[in-house]
Amino acid sequence: MDIDSFKKLTLDQKLDKIKYDGELLGPYERYVADGAPKEPGDIYTLYDFWVYLSEDELTVIPTRRNPLAE
Repeated sequence: MDIDSFKKLTLDQKLDKIKYDGELLGPYERYVADGAPKEPGDIYTLYDFWVYLSEDELTVIPTRRNPLAE
């Protein structure tokens, strides 16, 4: 599966893909807006891309760039 196909899935389908095919890399806090508190969640690797999943499991953001890379 590629990132574009993943983006077309429903939220429940995305959560299933993360649960069964993803590998947890660790916790991650992402910026939501300037001056706003960071949103806690986790980063997963999935196929050839990464996915941010918020703690409440309502926000799923796939990316081609590893957010944990320094």
